[in-house]
Order: sequence, then C-alpha cells, then structure tokens
Amino acid sequence: MRYLSTRGHADRKKFCEILLEGLAPDGGLYLPESYPQIDAAALTRLREVWQSQGYAALAFEVLSLYIDDIPRDDLLALCRKTYTHEVFGTKEIVPLKPLQAAGQAQPEMYLEALSNGPTLAFKDMAMQLLGNLFEYELARRGEALNIFGATSGDTGSAAEYAMRGKKGVRVFMTSPNGRMSPFQQAQMFSLLDENIHNIAIEGVFDDCQDIVKAVSNDLDFKRQYKIGTVNSINWARLLAQVVYYFAGYFQATQSNDQKVSFTVPSGNFGNVCAGHVARMMGLPIDRLVVATNENDVLDEFFRTGIYRVRGTADTHETSSPSMDISKASNFERFVFDLLERDAAQTKAIFGEGLSRQGFFDLSADPRFAQAATTYGFDSGRSTHADRLKTIQQVFATYGVMIDTHTADGVKVAKAHLNPQVPMIVLETALPIKFAATIVEALGRQPERPAQFEGIEALPKRVQVMKADVGLVKAYIQQHCD
Repeated sequence: MRYLSTRGHADRKKFCEILLEGLAPDGGLYLPESYPQIDAAALTRLREVWQSQGYAALAFEVLSLYIDDIPRDDLLALCRKTYTHEVFGTKEIVPLKPLQAAGQAQPEMYLEALSNGPTLAFKDMAMQLLGNLFEYELARRGEALNIFGATSGDTGSAAEYAMRGKKGVRVFMTSPNGRMSPFQQAQMFSLLDENIHNIAIEGVFDDCQDIVKAVSNDLDFKRQYKIGTVNSINWARLLAQVVYYFAGYFQATQSNDQKVSFTVPSGNFGNVCAGHVARMMGLPIDRLVVATNENDVLDEFFRTGIYRVRGTADTHETSSPSMDISKASNFERFVFDLLERDAAQTKAIFGEGLSRQGFFDLSADPRFAQAATTYGFDSGRSTHADRLKTIQQVFATYGVMIDTHTADGVKVAKAHLNPQVPMIVLETALPIKFAATIVEALGRQPERPAQFEGIEALPKRVQVMKADVGLVKAYIQQHCD
C-alpha cells in the first residue's frame, strides 16, 4: 500500500514513513493510492471477527488493509495492547446506546459511545493507538520525535495522555488561550511530565492550526527537529477512526443487506472523513450527516458549494468549543476525492486560492452535486439554544445525559431520520467536560469519574504566547537543543 499527496507531489510513501511525517512535502495531505474494497464475503468475515473476537481484532483486520510495513503479528499485538477493557471501560470498547422511550417500537436513533477512554473524548480512540505506533516505530528506527499539534479542546489531552512517558517522544501542544472549558484546560495543563509542553496561543484554534501548518511546511526546521503531528492531518489517526464505523454498523444491523447512517459533530472534518473512507471501502453507509455549531463553514459548503473560511474575529466562541473551527484542515481529503483526485485543482483551491481569496466556490462544478448523491453527505447546524433544548429533551425522554457536541449531533440527526435506516450519532465526549452548559440545561452537575475529582485545583504548567510562528519555533528549539 502506497500513499500520495492530495496536491500531487511525486513521492509515493509507505505507512510508517507518513506515520512520523504529518503533512506531505508540498503541504498536501496523505491518502492511499486507492481504497481497499470490502465485498460481501469480506464484510461477513469482519462481522464474525467483531462478534467472536471483539474490537481489537476488528481493528487489526481493518488496519492491516492499509499497513503492510509492520509485521502482522506486531500489528495485532499493538491493537490488543491498545483496545482493552481496562483502558476503555467496556468489553465492546464502543457500545451502542439506543435512544428508545417506553412504548416506542424501535429506537429513534443510537449513540455510539466513543468517550470511554482516558480523557473522556472520542480522540482517545485513535490517539491511544497512535502513541503505541509511535513508540514501536521510533524504537525500530532508534529515533526520537517531537510531536507538534493544535487543539480546540480534546485532541490535546488525548495526545498528551497517550504520549506521556513514551520513550523517544516529546509533545508540544498549542491551544487557544482561555477558549477551552475549565475541565479541558485542567486535563492538559495539570500534566507535569517532562515530555509534555503546553502552549496557550492568544487567538482562536485556527491561529494554532495555522502555526502547526507553517512549521510543518518549513521542511528544514521539520527535519532538523524531527517534527511530527497527531492532528487529524496525520493519516494514521484518521485510519484508526475508520474502525469504529465498522463496529457501529455491526452493532446496529443483523445482516449485510442493511444500511445505516451516521451523524457526526464536525469541526475539523477528521471524524466524519473517517466515515467517508469507510463508505468508500464498501461499508453500507446510507448518509453521512455533518453537524456543525454556529461556526458553520462545513454546513455552508454542503448547502451551497462555497467553502468560506472565517477570520479570528468571525469565529464564534460557543458552548461546543471543540468545534469552534472555521478552517477545516481535513476537508481537503474529501474535496480531493470529490474532484476525482485532480491534484492540480486541489492544490490550486486549497493552496493559492484559499490564501489569496479566503474561499473557493464549487457550486457551478457539476461534481459538487455528487457530494450528496455519490458520497452521501448531508449537513445541518445547531446553536446554543438548540443545544440546551436537545440536552433537556434527551434527558427527559431517555434518561441519558449528553454533552454539548453530541447534542449538536442529535439535533441535526433529527432532521435526517429515515425509519428504514438506523441512525447512529457519534457521541464525542462525556458531559463532565462541559459541566457549565449541562448545569444551565438541567440544573445539575454531570457525573465526574473518580480519577478526575478536583482536577481543576491541581498545579498547572502552561506557556502563554502570542500567535507568532517565530516565537513557537524558538520555544521548540529551546526545549530540544
């Protein structure tokens, strides 16, 4: 299996090369040259693997279709080490929760619980594997890696918890100063491990993401300081997320003749892009519904064909802060497929076009209609008022407490229900991470896992910095030289 850049760079690379690299040399994102195809017999076999051997074995089967430069026994061992009852709290790892009231013949929809990991957010599903993959490959090479990332809330803590204490790995994580929930900030900033560095940027998430991309595009600096990434621009992370679409499908269906739909709370497009990959492989997905908050760049595109990034001043600070993103860096992968893998056009619109104009417009391109028809995408938008109402309704009707991002998903999913097709909403975090909004909606505190009691009062270590690439580079140099 070889990987190419969405912007047409001539190199074709193996999995372990791009695992440690992040962006391609031309600024593009890596994708496989073609998606492995799952026919009916293979889908039946994967269902049997899920039912008899569980999530770790399913992960191995899916990942091994894309990874041929790690011995199969080693890859299986890495999957078994990662996806355990001890780490994720359940045998199923990603159990489905039916939202079904008394008297209802069938569930209105399902929640796929992706938030049982160490940091209570779906990012753990991929990050725990990534930490083990990094440690394995770095040991094989006798090398070290400096992970440089950006987070709007959950990626940072998931990465830091996965990488803390790992041999040969340092983490430099940027986040928008003061724009995460107190719980999210405490999760990250209270980690005092020597290999963990938190940098709070005075700005919004997109400023952090721009700095990460600028450093990744400085090839000399990247090579000298061995910079890698754990953001969803890293293909390995997105690939790990493909697995839970298969697990959700197998739990919601009895046979491969059935289809399901997924609604995915979306900011940076990585989570739902994994669903796109699963659908391209042949998983019987009917619709992929993109749920945004007030920062509705993605919803606007799927409605109009216009992708229009917002500046810092126009990026709303919301009660679902992990989606306060106005420049979805992972979106380029889908658009590359939508444009029939035309690397030149992809480079033109995501490279020069966006930086010069701040938008691109595919509304007149006949291929835009295929986003809905061929690729199955729908979208919708949720606001703070919607969030509160949805949290209240789900709790009153089903006795289930959901976080603010999952509430965005449930609200948007309701507009796209089909009684013939089960709808699965990806639960992205536990409510405790956004306690203030839960209290506003329900008048009560969400349950707090015992290991996080008093986390906000712990000592913290964080460096506050202006949104300046030079300052961040100097900080990395200082802690690496």
